[in-house]
Amino acid sequence: MIGRRPDSERRGYHHGNLKEELVKAALELITEKGANGFTVAEAARLAGVSPTAPYRHYRDKVELMADVATRGFQAFEAAQSRAWNEGKPNAWAAFQRLGQTYIAFAHEQPAYYSAMFEAGVPLDASPELRLAADRSFQMLRAACEGLIATLPAGRRPPALMMALHVWAMSHGVAALFGRADAGRRSLPMSAAELLEANMLIYLQGLGLSAPGN
Repeated sequence: MIGRRPDSERRGYHHGNLKEELVKAALELITEKGANGFTVAEAARLAGVSPTAPYRHYRDKVELMADVATRGFQAFEAAQSRAWNEGKPNAWAAFQRLGQTYIAFAHEQPAYYSAMFEAGVPLDASPELRLAADRSFQMLRAACEGLIATLPAGRRPPALMMALHVWAMSHGVAALFGRADAGRRSLPMSAAELLEANMLIYLQGLGLSAPGN
């Protein structure tokens, strides 16, 4: 999780690192104040630079948040890819790992997750953001296609529909019960267990079941 850095670790604009410092500052401020609770000037102050320095790299806060969200989606997609692991040892087990990874990312990287889904940054704010977000969703869609392929041809649901359903379900559980802040609702089980139970019911409704069942 991104936490507040001690003053000794904060650096100003030197050796071309301003962009990285501003992203780090934005992540700290998101953790502290939420995605919409701070200004570019505050990010500059935390990064130890003048209020005008951020405009070397970002036209406005939307561009700064788009960069943060892009990095979040890239990290998210990489985590999903590792979890899916080309569907090994089987599509069912890999799909379960994918759900666990979704919940874990939302909990362990709340600042990135907030920038990705709660900041209201349009995906077309930058080509890089659009690409990163699309690649993340395509990872989920590919996993759905892998699971659907275990069904007889005439019983396979549309992969896009399934991916959207799974995404909505995962995001809902993560947003309500998997948060790392005071907004998290309490449960008599973990968020990962809740998502696994929900997914089991959904997949069984599509006629999908674990190997051997």
